[in-house]
Amino acid sequence: MHVGMAVVFQGTGEGRTDRNVYRNELRFADLAEPLGFESIWGVEHHFTEYTMCPDVLQFLTYCAARTRRIQLGSMVVVLPWHDPIRVAEQVVVLDHMSDGRFIFGIGRGLGRVEFEGFGVQQEESRERFVEAAQMILRGLECGYCEFDGKFFRQKRRDLRPRPFKSFRGRTYAAAVSPESSVIMAQLGIGILIIPQKPWDQVIRELGEYRRVHHEVNGTDAPPPICAGWTFCDENPERARELAYRYIGGYWKTVVQHYELIGDHLTKMRGYESYREMQLKASAPGGIDAMTEFFVDLQVWGTPEQCYEKILDIQRRTGAEAYTAVFSYAGMPYDIAEANMRLFAAEVMPELKKHVPVQDQLIARAGIGQHADAAAFRLPA
Repeated sequence: MHVGMAVVFQGTGEGRTDRNVYRNELRFADLAEPLGFESIWGVEHHFTEYTMCPDVLQFLTYCAARTRRIQLGSMVVVLPWHDPIRVAEQVVVLDHMSDGRFIFGIGRGLGRVEFEGFGVQQEESRERFVEAAQMILRGLECGYCEFDGKFFRQKRRDLRPRPFKSFRGRTYAAAVSPESSVIMAQLGIGILIIPQKPWDQVIRELGEYRRVHHEVNGTDAPPPICAGWTFCDENPERARELAYRYIGGYWKTVVQHYELIGDHLTKMRGYESYREMQLKASAPGGIDAMTEFFVDLQVWGTPEQCYEKILDIQRRTGAEAYTAVFSYAGMPYDIAEANMRLFAAEVMPELKKHVPVQDQLIARAGIGQHADAAAFRLPA
């Protein structure tokens, strides 16, 4: 398997300063390539300590300059918060600076605090996402942006520097709702899975995504990428204790950032699939039950247990890539580093044997010549 790691810059933790977070998380980013990870990922969030990386493309450009081989992934750029042509320009520049190592991950966002902070109507997020994705993805293939939509109108302008190879096969989107999965299939892009739903539901939605992808694009969908909150320790009891402390602690930051205790998502157009989640979270004992469920979906345990859990995810989803998050929820940095190093030394080599590198779709992505823009079919 392709094995990557993500750096998320969580600001939680008593006495922890933003400066301290950045110094340590950037140090972890520097370790990714020497430890043998094949990609490094960043996330985009704004205004709170939930994760403090407001410009994921800027972070990955920094990583590009400090590395030589490792791929660089956005998990994700939230398109409704951006001017699409500016995103397209930034992506092309990053791809040039990294010699084509960028993996473009996109999403539509969920946090009310972020939509309000940017003055964007959250109920418009799905339509804004689709329009922005159409403009950007076409532009990355043909070298110019032009669009006449409801939310975005763009006179034809060239992208300079020009894209120098296709983004087909290296563009992914986080899709949590069933409706979003279908949209990603229509856009012809891959799926980034962050485990938070029952696996039978994930498998059902992946099946529909693959069906629509083949129907619209005439090709099989790419294998998904799976990301997960990871804790690896030689001692199984300690692994369980700390996994529940820190992965469970991370889930509680999710509840706080996305305001899952409440009812605003139950009433919001375009977020109907979150109704059940918010109702469960607001019920008595709901957060504790959801925390335990979330922790059990993630990858934790001894190296052998982590390996088996990732293979189970691969068998369920067909994923050929796993991206691990090692530092979160105020975990002391010495524990986070030990977690990452043990995983890299004992779990990662075995995972790489499971799907040989020459067979990994993500490793082949974008190697071919610049794609014919006419073949890059998007919905009208």
